[in-house]
Amino acid sequence: MAFIRKVKTQSGAIAVQIVHKNYGQVTRIDHIGSAHSQVELAALTTLAKQRLLSAQQSLFPDAVSPLQIQLKQSYSSLLWQVLHRQYEQLGFNQLGDDVFTALCIARVVEPTSKLDSLRVLADLGIHQFDKNQLYRCLQKVIDKDYRSTISQLCFSQAASHGFNLLLYDVTTLYFEVQQEDDYRKSGLSKERRLEPQILIGLLVDQSGFPLDLHSFEGNTAETKTILPVVKDFCAQHSVDRLTIVADAAMLSANNLAALAKSGFTYIVGSRLHKIPYDIAQYQKNRILGDQQIIVSQYPEYRVIYQYRDKRAALDRRNIQKQIDKAQKIVCGQTATTKAKFVTLKAQTKQLNQSLIDKAYALAGIKGYVTNLDIPSQQVIDYYHQLFQVEASFRMAKSDFKARPIFHRKRDSIEAHLTIVLTAITLGRYIESQTGISIKQFVKTLRPIRSGVVIINGREYPAKEIIPQLVQNLLQKLGSGH
Repeated sequence: MAFIRKVKTQSGAIAVQIVHKNYGQVTRIDHIGSAHSQVELAALTTLAKQRLLSAQQSLFPDAVSPLQIQLKQSYSSLLWQVLHRQYEQLGFNQLGDDVFTALCIARVVEPTSKLDSLRVLADLGIHQFDKNQLYRCLQKVIDKDYRSTISQLCFSQAASHGFNLLLYDVTTLYFEVQQEDDYRKSGLSKERRLEPQILIGLLVDQSGFPLDLHSFEGNTAETKTILPVVKDFCAQHSVDRLTIVADAAMLSANNLAALAKSGFTYIVGSRLHKIPYDIAQYQKNRILGDQQIIVSQYPEYRVIYQYRDKRAALDRRNIQKQIDKAQKIVCGQTATTKAKFVTLKAQTKQLNQSLIDKAYALAGIKGYVTNLDIPSQQVIDYYHQLFQVEASFRMAKSDFKARPIFHRKRDSIEAHLTIVLTAITLGRYIESQTGISIKQFVKTLRPIRSGVVIINGREYPAKEIIPQLVQNLLQKLGSGH
């Protein structure tokens, strides 16, 4: 008979042998080998079994040696690689700052504090940075004026596809502090906050691709921001002919005159404080139809009015809500507060019927002021591209959480805004190519993991498995894996 035995040698190894016996006497020993680890021992034991059985089939199947698999670490390296490649395609790698790159990509993946960005980067398989590098990077962003470089690269990207509209809008970003300073000041907040804030002006092209970003003191009037921003942009990029598109908050006679004097054409939303003469004359005998356009011509510009049924229905619902509120105040059912359609005279309260009539007459009408010599409908279509700026602001505030801002010094705040601008640009670039939101893009790619596994004591790299859906996205980005 023959059997397998394992004997410990003087060197500490375990010898695997096939022992042959006849009538209780050892007649031969076949030495298979000496194992110095459990993996080698399992392999030698398997080899001994095969040699022992030779070509004979066993009545019972061999017992499978236990396979121990452990996951040492996993990370979303695919997501990092794809975002890094798009970052390079935009030319941002010209900055030559790996820390800045990491901060921007981390903000796209999961916006959080600078310190917590280390955790986000670790989840992407990036471990080479520490908190001191991150904070030193903020000062480098200011010292080397990264924003000008980013703006120039964004302009080059937009110019390569051709653009003739410069869309501008502002928003506010608040701070979790109570005390004001020369920069963070209380003002008219678009977020209805009472904390100190700053004003942000964003320039984008007609597709919503960011071009530049400026910040102002929190109590700056919106109308005072458009001229310095536009002039600075045109001087930086040597542009002299553009059409500026902005909402009604930017409308002022001085702004329009200054834009025209500088050689710009413009399309600006118009506030309707009273019923325009041309519309009043038209409404005397006829009813405005859906999509109806009426134009008032002036020496330096024209005002285009358009009526839409859908807008009118919404306006009338809002007017009725305000009337209901006013009636409750007049009847004493609600405490006296500021209401649009209530007139207070000494001890009496009454509805302001003339104001109600005017509101109904203006329901559904939107005005557009322009000095551009193109068809009226085209002016309206251009103006409606302003939703692209609003989309970028929403992305900055929700997807990339630009606020609240916890930095105190202006340089650190400006560096933070530069990172946010770069992240928005990267996000909009990916959205334009894939057709899905950057939030959905990250949510789709982040669960695809690679990493390191340990099998029976030995480490092995584990590559990711990429589903077909993701492969299709990568093909759109030109990043097929």
